[in-house]
Amino acid sequence: MGGIVSRADLLKVFLRPDDDLAAEIRGEVVDRLFPVSHRGVKVDVTHGVATLTGSVRDTQLIPVATRLSQAVEGVVSVNCHLEGMPST
Repeated sequence: MGGIVSRADLLKVFLRPDDDLAAEIRGEVVDRLFPVSHRGVKVDVTHGVATLTGSVRDTQLIPVATRLSQAVEGVVSVNCHLEGMPST
C-alpha cells in the first residue's frame, strides 16, 4: 500500500530533542570558549532555535560562539544576546 511521505516525516531522522541540543552547546561551546564566565551564560533551545544570553569577559569570542552553536547538528538557528561584562 502506497502513501504520502511529508517533508516532516523525512526530517524526523535529523531532529534532536531541545534538551540534547542545549547540553551540547553548553558543553562543547560555552564551557570551552568561556571557561571563567560560562556560569553567566544561559542556553535555551526551543524547536531547534538556540538562544544564548548573558555576559562574558572576552567579547571577541561572541561571534565564534554563535557560529559554533549554529554548527551543532540539529540546531536550526541561533539568537545570540551575549554581551561583554562591565569593566572594573
